[in-house]
Amino acid sequence: MESDRESGVRGVKSAARTVELLELLASRQNRPARLRELSEALGAPRSSVYALIRTLVEHGWVRVDATGTQYSIGIRALLAGTTYLDTDPYLRIVQPLITDTSAELNETIHYGRLDRGDIVYLATKESSKYIRPFSRVGRRLPAFSTSMGKCLLAERLDTGIDEHVPDSVTPLTPNTIVDRDALLADLRQTRERGYAVDNEENYAGVMCFGFALRYSSPPIDAISCSLPVDSVTPQRREEIVSAMERTRAAIERMAPVDLASTAGLPTGI
Repeated sequence: MESDRESGVRGVKSAARTVELLELLASRQNRPARLRELSEALGAPRSSVYALIRTLVEHGWVRVDATGTQYSIGIRALLAGTTYLDTDPYLRIVQPLITDTSAELNETIHYGRLDRGDIVYLATKESSKYIRPFSRVGRRLPAFSTSMGKCLLAERLDTGIDEHVPDSVTPLTPNTIVDRDALLADLRQTRERGYAVDNEENYAGVMCFGFALRYSSPPIDAISCSLPVDSVTPQRREEIVSAMERTRAAIERMAPVDLASTAGLPTGI
């Protein structure tokens, strides 16, 4: 009986380590890792990490370079992510609306979801004024420094934000709010105002305005508009806020009511 229980525990640990390994490789984006790096990052013996990673390579979840020494995320992860997007009940509603809003403002509009301490980008419609060499979809950014993250954290002030904000905050720019009391004050202001502002806190030279989508309770999704900070005049800010509030209202009106609760959608990804 004892051996069965131990076997079950080992199985859970193996599954957890598999997830940790895949998340580690995904977080490195286009930087492959050697076995030694993965072993040290996971705090696991090289032999066990090697056995695990070879299994993942065989099944397409991890790819290895021609030398057999550099590992990165595999194509199966893309297929899983694409399925997640294809079956999301909200994305099909949000996508055309943020496309219209981007065309109206000629600014970049994002749609993201809170996942623990991060915002994960699920859709982006770029402004025709800027050209980016990469897609934001699937990327993660800290919730505490992004407008989408902050508007969702503001909705959680009464229940606590500890699980979404690390104890030690690393600044991404000189404007990143790292003091917890200052962050709480900013979140209180966000709740009173009805939207969040990222004033070069995530990227230098970029300002973002974030709006929580309240079709679930507490909200887990948000939209935002980002633009160069030097183009934000009081009039332009008013135009953006007005357009984004209309977009939020349209999304909330069309979204399935409280689907997050009735269909078992988790409070995060």
